[in-house]
Amino acid sequence: MGKLLPLELKDVSLDLGGKSVLRNISLRLGSARTLAILGANGAGKTALLRVMHGMLPPTSGAVRAANGLDLQLPEMRKHDAMLFQRPVMLRRSALDNVIFGLDADSTQSSVAIGERALRRVGMLGLADRPARTLSGGEQQRVAFARALARSPEVLYLDEPTASIDPQSTRQIEALIADAAESGVTVVMVTHNLAQAKRLADDIAFMHEGRLTERTPADEFFSRPQSAEGREYLLGESI
Repeated sequence: MGKLLPLELKDVSLDLGGKSVLRNISLRLGSARTLAILGANGAGKTALLRVMHGMLPPTSGAVRAANGLDLQLPEMRKHDAMLFQRPVMLRRSALDNVIFGLDADSTQSSVAIGERALRRVGMLGLADRPARTLSGGEQQRVAFARALARSPEVLYLDEPTASIDPQSTRQIEALIADAAESGVTVVMVTHNLAQAKRLADDIAFMHEGRLTERTPADEFFSRPQSAEGREYLLGESI
């Protein structure tokens, strides 16, 4: 058993600005799987991701980590990491961006961890480059290295390739697959159905704040269980 996994959501609802964003969602996240959260704009995908990550506390219901601790506790951030569509880069070098906030024994060990993470994403040669001068795809790889440097049990990805070019998208997808193969549980929000088909083991389909199905990816794309899922696939190109 890990610190986070299995992660259990039970009857989770979330209201934001007087609007019901998530409605009575129950979901179990196990280990060593890649879960893609799909659905139309406004379905609640990113809100669900942020509740799972502990960024947003639910209005009602419960989210329980394996260790029983509250996800909002700072110490729980040691066990997961989140990659956003547009990463925030500090006014520092790529390496300094990776090691910022690491809980390491010394500066020397932090540098070693950061360099190892940058090598893993193919960015070690640009370690000393100011991060904000890098291309969008390079910045996303630095952000990926920053996430990997934490040795996360769970990696949350919010549209990680939506703002980058096709070549960079292929590089990020390869990193996602590599992370999953190394035992990291990946939860990703994406509008790219072909990407979900390539990378996901399971699909969580959202519709108007509700989870209408949780299905193995191959089954979802061949015979979705919910009417909403079927309608969504009919309107999209895979």
